[in-house]
Amino acid sequence: MRPFGHDSEKGWSGTGQSPYCAPVTTQSNIPSDADPKVQRQVQKQAGVAPTATGGGTLFTEPVLVVNQKAKLIELTNEYTVMDQNGGRLGSVVEVGQGVLRKMVRLLTSWDQYLTHRLEIRDAEGQPVLLLVRPAKIFKSRVVVTRPDGSPVGEIVQKNMIGKINFAMTAEGREIGAIKAENWRAWNFAITDHEDTEVARITKTWEGLAKTLFTTADNYVLQIHRPLSDPLLSLVVAAALTVDTALKQDARGLG
Repeated sequence: MRPFGHDSEKGWSGTGQSPYCAPVTTQSNIPSDADPKVQRQVQKQAGVAPTATGGGTLFTEPVLVVNQKAKLIELTNEYTVMDQNGGRLGSVVEVGQGVLRKMVRLLTSWDQYLTHRLEIRDAEGQPVLLLVRPAKIFKSRVVVTRPDGSPVGEIVQKNMIGKINFAMTAEGREIGAIKAENWRAWNFAITDHEDTEVARITKTWEGLAKTLFTTADNYVLQIHRPLSDPLLSLVVAAALTVDTALKQDARGLG
């Protein structure tokens, strides 16, 4: 299996040009079955220009659309992950919740301080990344591993006051950061170890009805250039679980 996302130093698929930089200029580049709602979410709401598609997986697409399953009462987090045209790439599911835990979540706000476990699954439903956010009081920490238990890295909250920032670490060193762009932590810039922005997470408006009556949160991830592991996997993990793992207590704090 090739390293996630990166095919060669010259570019993707041996072409010498990354799809991340290739704009879609004609209608022939857009699939006939593209979902107009998803396209509107990406282009109009998130402000992401259409680009050529990638390899059709969670780790090879330049744009990921993360939409939470709308529920009147949110007891288990579930997300669908799509490409910029609405093609299904995978899902995110919270696991390990028993009846008592769900009752705590229903009746109190204490759930935000308890341990959260999430699986990022591919289009066939197979886990590709596992995330654990251990129980916390103040600052969040997310441990990212492969399904076989091998470590990828950690996402660690750095501050509690002001715009919330997270460090992405692997093998004991900081390889990137996630920086909230406002105090409500709706949008995030993702940078590499040189503080160069490599990706961006943008929360999109899900509509007045959903906002008032459900708990759905929708996001768009735009990756600006091909990334190699472990940074790529940490960027994908952060974007696909930003509400549960990183912004769970934005209703409270970071």
